[in-house]
Amino acid sequence: MTRFLGIDGGGTGCRAQVADISGRICGTASAGPSNIVSDPDGALHSILQAAREAAGGEAALGGLHAVLGLAGGNVREAVDRLVARLPFASVHVVNDGVTAVKGALGDEDGVMAAIGTGSIFAVQRKDEIREVGGWGFVLGDEASGAWMGRRLLAMALRAVDGFLPMTPFLSEVLAEFGGPTQLVGVAPTMRPAEFARLAPRIVAAGDAGDAAAVAVIRDSVAEVSSTIALLQAGEHLPVVFLGGLGPLHASHLAGHWPQRTALGGSVEGAVFMARRRFEDGLSGVVPGGLRHG
Repeated sequence: MTRFLGIDGGGTGCRAQVADISGRICGTASAGPSNIVSDPDGALHSILQAAREAAGGEAALGGLHAVLGLAGGNVREAVDRLVARLPFASVHVVNDGVTAVKGALGDEDGVMAAIGTGSIFAVQRKDEIREVGGWGFVLGDEASGAWMGRRLLAMALRAVDGFLPMTPFLSEVLAEFGGPTQLVGVAPTMRPAEFARLAPRIVAAGDAGDAAAVAVIRDSVAEVSSTIALLQAGEHLPVVFLGGLGPLHASHLAGHWPQRTALGGSVEGAVFMARRRFEDGLSGVVPGGLRHG
């Protein structure tokens, strides 16, 4: 019996679904982090663990036609190394943004804005996906929770220097770090998730009218708006907002473009792609990705 495996994996964990040819879900599972660039061995372990549990055992893996949407899936060298070690009947690896698009939109045209700890944006037109962003915390992730948190802390230091007003929220956050010197000392070791923990508080402080929080939210919404406008290219495609900060931006951008809810998540998108590739006769072992930029 032909079965299909979809996996959605990133820096915090991975999820797997196995479905039959009709799309009926036969099994689900989850496992640990699966970033194939930062931890290829750990990612392989997590992927195989989730696949075994979802498929019902090691012996079932060789019969699965798989699509994996993974953090690092747009890095060719990492994909090639992974594919060589996988036991599936066929496998296609893409960046997790691609499976998120397919989960959200299926075959329909539209724009996806996924904004959580990080951020990634994409447009689908006639089954062709163009993705922008997703370059990671150091050089990108605009409007994400990590980006917002880092921006707020930078503003706090600017306020200490006198360039900006010291708002109650900035003062509160500085005190929690022990002051500006202590903040500067700890900031280089902070991970994106640690910066992102400030995002819900920024939203709450913005709702309460704190000027610094309002400015961070305004700048975040402006980043999202300009990115969606780029992907729209003058059209009026529906937009699907995903991630923990998706609702914030959806509310601020209501009326700019039509909005719709996602059909499913990234793991559902991976299963959808696996079934579609098999139906189209593209089930050979193909390391690959998408057009970026």
